[in-house]
Amino acid sequence: MPLDEHELLNMLPRLRRYARALVRHKEEADDLVQDTLERAWLKSSLWRGVADMRGWLFSIMHNLHADGARRPRIHTVELDDNTPEIPIAAQQGEQLAMRDLQAALNQLPDEQREVLLLVALEEMAYADIAKTLNIPMGTVMSRLSRGRERLRIVLETQAKPVHLRIVK
Repeated sequence: MPLDEHELLNMLPRLRRYARALVRHKEEADDLVQDTLERAWLKSSLWRGVADMRGWLFSIMHNLHADGARRPRIHTVELDDNTPEIPIAAQQGEQLAMRDLQAALNQLPDEQREVLLLVALEEMAYADIAKTLNIPMGTVMSRLSRGRERLRIVLETQAKPVHLRIVK
């Protein structure tokens, strides 16, 4: 069954979600998704041979991200009159928990974070992840195990209350 551009477009939410988790900045994530779609579109002649569009797109994104990580970049932020000088912290507990989780995920090595996100966020099977990242399935399982353990330790460390001394 030939694939078409509608199937490609249906993958946008998943691609955006995974890209946001990989690069941590909305603008960079949008660029990564755009680059992934551009590369997939340029290779549209290969679509007939693609059995798993999702895995194929994630492979493209993974490779683009890995290539981009090797190149030095300068992060810039546009400032205008509406940009606040001091960021306002979230007040809702859910947003704070998500921030803590994102901070904990950012402390993981890229290899562990990628596998963890593909399992937890994208609900991909280990075999599909191995194929997507071009690594053995045993490597997927070990990276996942080490990533989960490290994430647990980081989150437990963040949850410990800080005891302050009272100075008079």
